[in-house]
Amino acid sequence: MTAYLLRRTAFLLVSLVLAGALLFLLLRLLPGDPANSLLSVGATPEQIAAARRQIGSDQPLLAQFTSWAGDMASLDLGESFVGKVPVGPEIAARLVVTVPLTLLSFLLAVLLAVPVGYVAARRADRWYGTLLGGLSQLGIAVPAFWIGMLLITVFALNLRLFPAGGFPRDDWADPADALTSLALPVATIALVMSASLIRYVRSATLDVLDSDYLRTFRALGSSFPRAMWRHGLRNAAVPVVSILGIELATTFLGAVVVESVFALPGLGSMLVKGIEEHDYPVIQGILVVSTFAVLMIGFAADLVQRLIDPRLRGGSS
Repeated sequence: MTAYLLRRTAFLLVSLVLAGALLFLLLRLLPGDPANSLLSVGATPEQIAAARRQIGSDQPLLAQFTSWAGDMASLDLGESFVGKVPVGPEIAARLVVTVPLTLLSFLLAVLLAVPVGYVAARRADRWYGTLLGGLSQLGIAVPAFWIGMLLITVFALNLRLFPAGGFPRDDWADPADALTSLALPVATIALVMSASLIRYVRSATLDVLDSDYLRTFRALGSSFPRAMWRHGLRNAAVPVVSILGIELATTFLGAVVVESVFALPGLGSMLVKGIEEHDYPVIQGILVVSTFAVLMIGFAADLVQRLIDPRLRGGSS
């Protein structure tokens, strides 16, 4: 297990470095000069040259990369071209919205998907089991922004139970107010995510229900709940955990769309603004943080899988 942890950590670091270098290169290959964000219409060539010197876009690509890599090595995400503020603290301030939104949505989706997916598999021969499976398929096809707008129409505009968007200026000083603001965004993400998770939970449960080891344990006199608890739960959890890791990473990245729908001051609005202004440090900082979060989620999912399934530990310890 120790050898695996060392290899997996090294792979994580290499992946992060390669992803950062790729992001840096791709941004520089896009059309347009970031210096234009500092200039007004009709700027003179001298003003353009001065703006390029100010942000360093006049330097060779290798020199720009070396400077950026040095900043990244010291955990410095740079300074915004437009706002002239450090990117790192600004991202940290936005994470107080994006991280709770992601985690609350993930938790609610799991709480919905596990029992519904189990019932859909256990009662697959009944009408309501088929109905649950069909509804999960339908939920996957529905866009998140459409569900968000539907929830706003029903619960914010018509029933006036929740705000249609925004977030308290004092962030989490009043937790109840903050949670109320996140209620509809969390429900939007959870509904979309749970539809996908239900399918995986249903499939994993069906595999366990049809397994020889479960039938053998039942034949030895064990009750169905005890057989599922002793053998079925762990075996069903192994494939689901890997999917949970993917879904959590997808939820973190997909929060960009939902934050835009509900006008939340998270990473999504910051990224959209950075793209509009060609603010490379902002874009790079958010993408690097997002990439790191996705890689860490995958790393954690792998560890949980090995804790659940002893066969994985025995194969590479």
